[in-house]
Amino acid sequence: MNGPEIHVAFAPELRLFVPHERRSGTTAVGTDGASTLGHVVESLGVPLPEVGALVVNGRETPVSYIPAAGDSVEVRPVERPQRVPGAPLRFLLDVHLGTLARRLRLLGVDTAYESTDLGDPALAALSAAEKRVLLSRDRGLLRRRELWAGAYIYSTRPDDQLRDVLDRFAPGLAPGPGARRATAYSRRPPRSRSPTSWKAARSGRTTSSRSARSAGGPTGRARTTTAWRPSWSAPSRSSAPNGASDPWCRRPVCPCWDRAPADRPRR
Repeated sequence: MNGPEIHVAFAPELRLFVPHERRSGTTAVGTDGASTLGHVVESLGVPLPEVGALVVNGRETPVSYIPAAGDSVEVRPVERPQRVPGAPLRFLLDVHLGTLARRLRLLGVDTAYESTDLGDPALAALSAAEKRVLLSRDRGLLRRRELWAGAYIYSTRPDDQLRDVLDRFAPGLAPGPGARRATAYSRRPPRSRSPTSWKAARSGRTTSSRSARSAGGPTGRARTTTAWRPSWSAPSRSSAPNGASDPWCRRPVCPCWDRAPADRPRR
């Protein structure tokens, strides 16, 4: 642009939206002399729903302000908790935030979500018609003019997404009966798939269950059982003398075990 040149500084929270060469300190931006300040900020990559205040030459200015040459502009983030006046706090989530939508519903938050992609125009129109805050990771969707209110979801992890929404908007919560179970499940550590740990867990479960049965168990009758072998290798034939009991199946060992191959009966 060959119009007036202004100097813009972005808050650290908003620098991920702008190109790398504009992230450090104040950067010079050329304007056309007719575009509003809000349009200039969006042209640099920052969605307006993420802008809390525009300060020009030390004074807070609306987005409709047309910047003049030499203006010093400071772009600040939204304050937390963010208040959304004009309607009860309700959310609308795009198709890529299904897990976040389920968790918000479990917490009793009014959340609208469709598993099919409605398209950007339909989502923006629905946000305006029902006065819902649109949550999305699509920056282009958050720049649509017909959008009533919106917020960018910074993380790709559902746990961080939920924490960010609750911290930013502080909605009233009314957890349902399944909320505690869902939260506890999400906090479980990942299950190890290594064969060693699986065998150890299997061995521990079998030993404890058989110990419980030998001690009386639920029926109250003590049973004599053989201790679980920690190794998965089968017992050698030499370890089972003739007439002994097989520790695996508790049945008498076949007398053919200790015979030479020539002495074994043919079938």
